[in-house]
Amino acid sequence: MDNLTIAQLSQFSGIKAHTIRIWEQRYNAFTPERSEGNVRYYSGLQLRRLLNIVSLLEADYKISKICKLSDAELEALIKKLYLDEAPDKGEVFISQLITAGTQFNAEEFSKILAHCFNIYGVLSAYKNIVYPLINRVGLMWTANLLPPAQEHFMTNLIRQKIFASIDLLPSNNYYKETWVLLLPEDEFHEIGLLFAYYLLKINNVNVVYLGSNVPVNTLNVSLNELNPDNVLMFLVHNNHVSKPQNYLETINSKKIKGKIFISGLTKMIKQLKLKDDVVWLETFECFEELLERVGNND
Repeated sequence: MDNLTIAQLSQFSGIKAHTIRIWEQRYNAFTPERSEGNVRYYSGLQLRRLLNIVSLLEADYKISKICKLSDAELEALIKKLYLDEAPDKGEVFISQLITAGTQFNAEEFSKILAHCFNIYGVLSAYKNIVYPLINRVGLMWTANLLPPAQEHFMTNLIRQKIFASIDLLPSNNYYKETWVLLLPEDEFHEIGLLFAYYLLKINNVNVVYLGSNVPVNTLNVSLNELNPDNVLMFLVHNNHVSKPQNYLETINSKKIKGKIFISGLTKMIKQLKLKDDVVWLETFECFEELLERVGNND
């Protein structure tokens, strides 16, 4: 992950390019390399240094002091910082999770993520840490600045943490409804679906989790056997619209008791022809409102 432009550094750190240049000139924060055409560019190590600097700025350290620190000194300060209970410093944790993830440091990544879950709780950790992290990682991957291996590494560690949180939930002999959760064929990004799994479970919903890349015939068998109250699926992959449309039509034909809830890629979902029993959850707030109705349904 080298040869980054200053615009890319700005995009991934949230700091304006003009400000980055000032930090270079005034505080010697880092020194860019220059191409044969005299265009400045930055290395992956310099991006990590910038993320560490941004994290410490969020924690009210002065830019003039932290730019003088070595990379090792910056990392030592960061480790001390995130071990303090600081729920208002989400950007610190996001930057450090990216740093640990790009270094394939599973122990560090898991430690920071567990700390976020402990101080925020599962729901707030998703909204304030995991969701912004996934968006930023996705942006880096799309721009070909993050190898697929690093993206998979981070998302799998997040998956492990969510599954562990689900396993810790107490068992229940009474369920208000039964929901089937799945990702259709060619859909593999299940972090959002897993959080939905967790949140439905704490609202006394019987969740049948089919996971990712579920073929339509497998879904048919499940719906016939379970006769669920509702179905929830995410559409994230940018397929041709005909494929998710056919998938929805199959579920429609089963005439389930309640609704089919979908969420995911806005551009994709806007092209679908949604029937009356299909509800698009456009935002996380829509899902929270749905959960509130489920929770009040005695």
